[in-house]
Amino acid sequence: MKVKYFATYRDITRRKDEDVPAPPDIWTLLAMLAEKYGAEFKSELIAPDGTDVGANAIILVNGRNISHLDGKNTPLIEADVISLFPMVAGG
Repeated sequence: MKVKYFATYRDITRRKDEDVPAPPDIWTLLAMLAEKYGAEFKSELIAPDGTDVGANAIILVNGRNISHLDGKNTPLIEADVISLFPMVAGG
């Protein structure tokens, strides 16, 4: 499974993308990545109470936002492409 990182997530991971074994769902993937990339990455992607995806994280599975799928419980398979974006603000 491919995971693509954008903006500040790319800065934290120092990667544009990487191949990882597909976990059962998004929540497990986020836990794996948080363990690998540390507290800063975790604080960006996981809500402070540790029970959901962070409010400023946009997560796409094959181009579809997980908010339109099964949220953090969205199942994953090896063929999936996951894109991780921080919320963007500007003017």
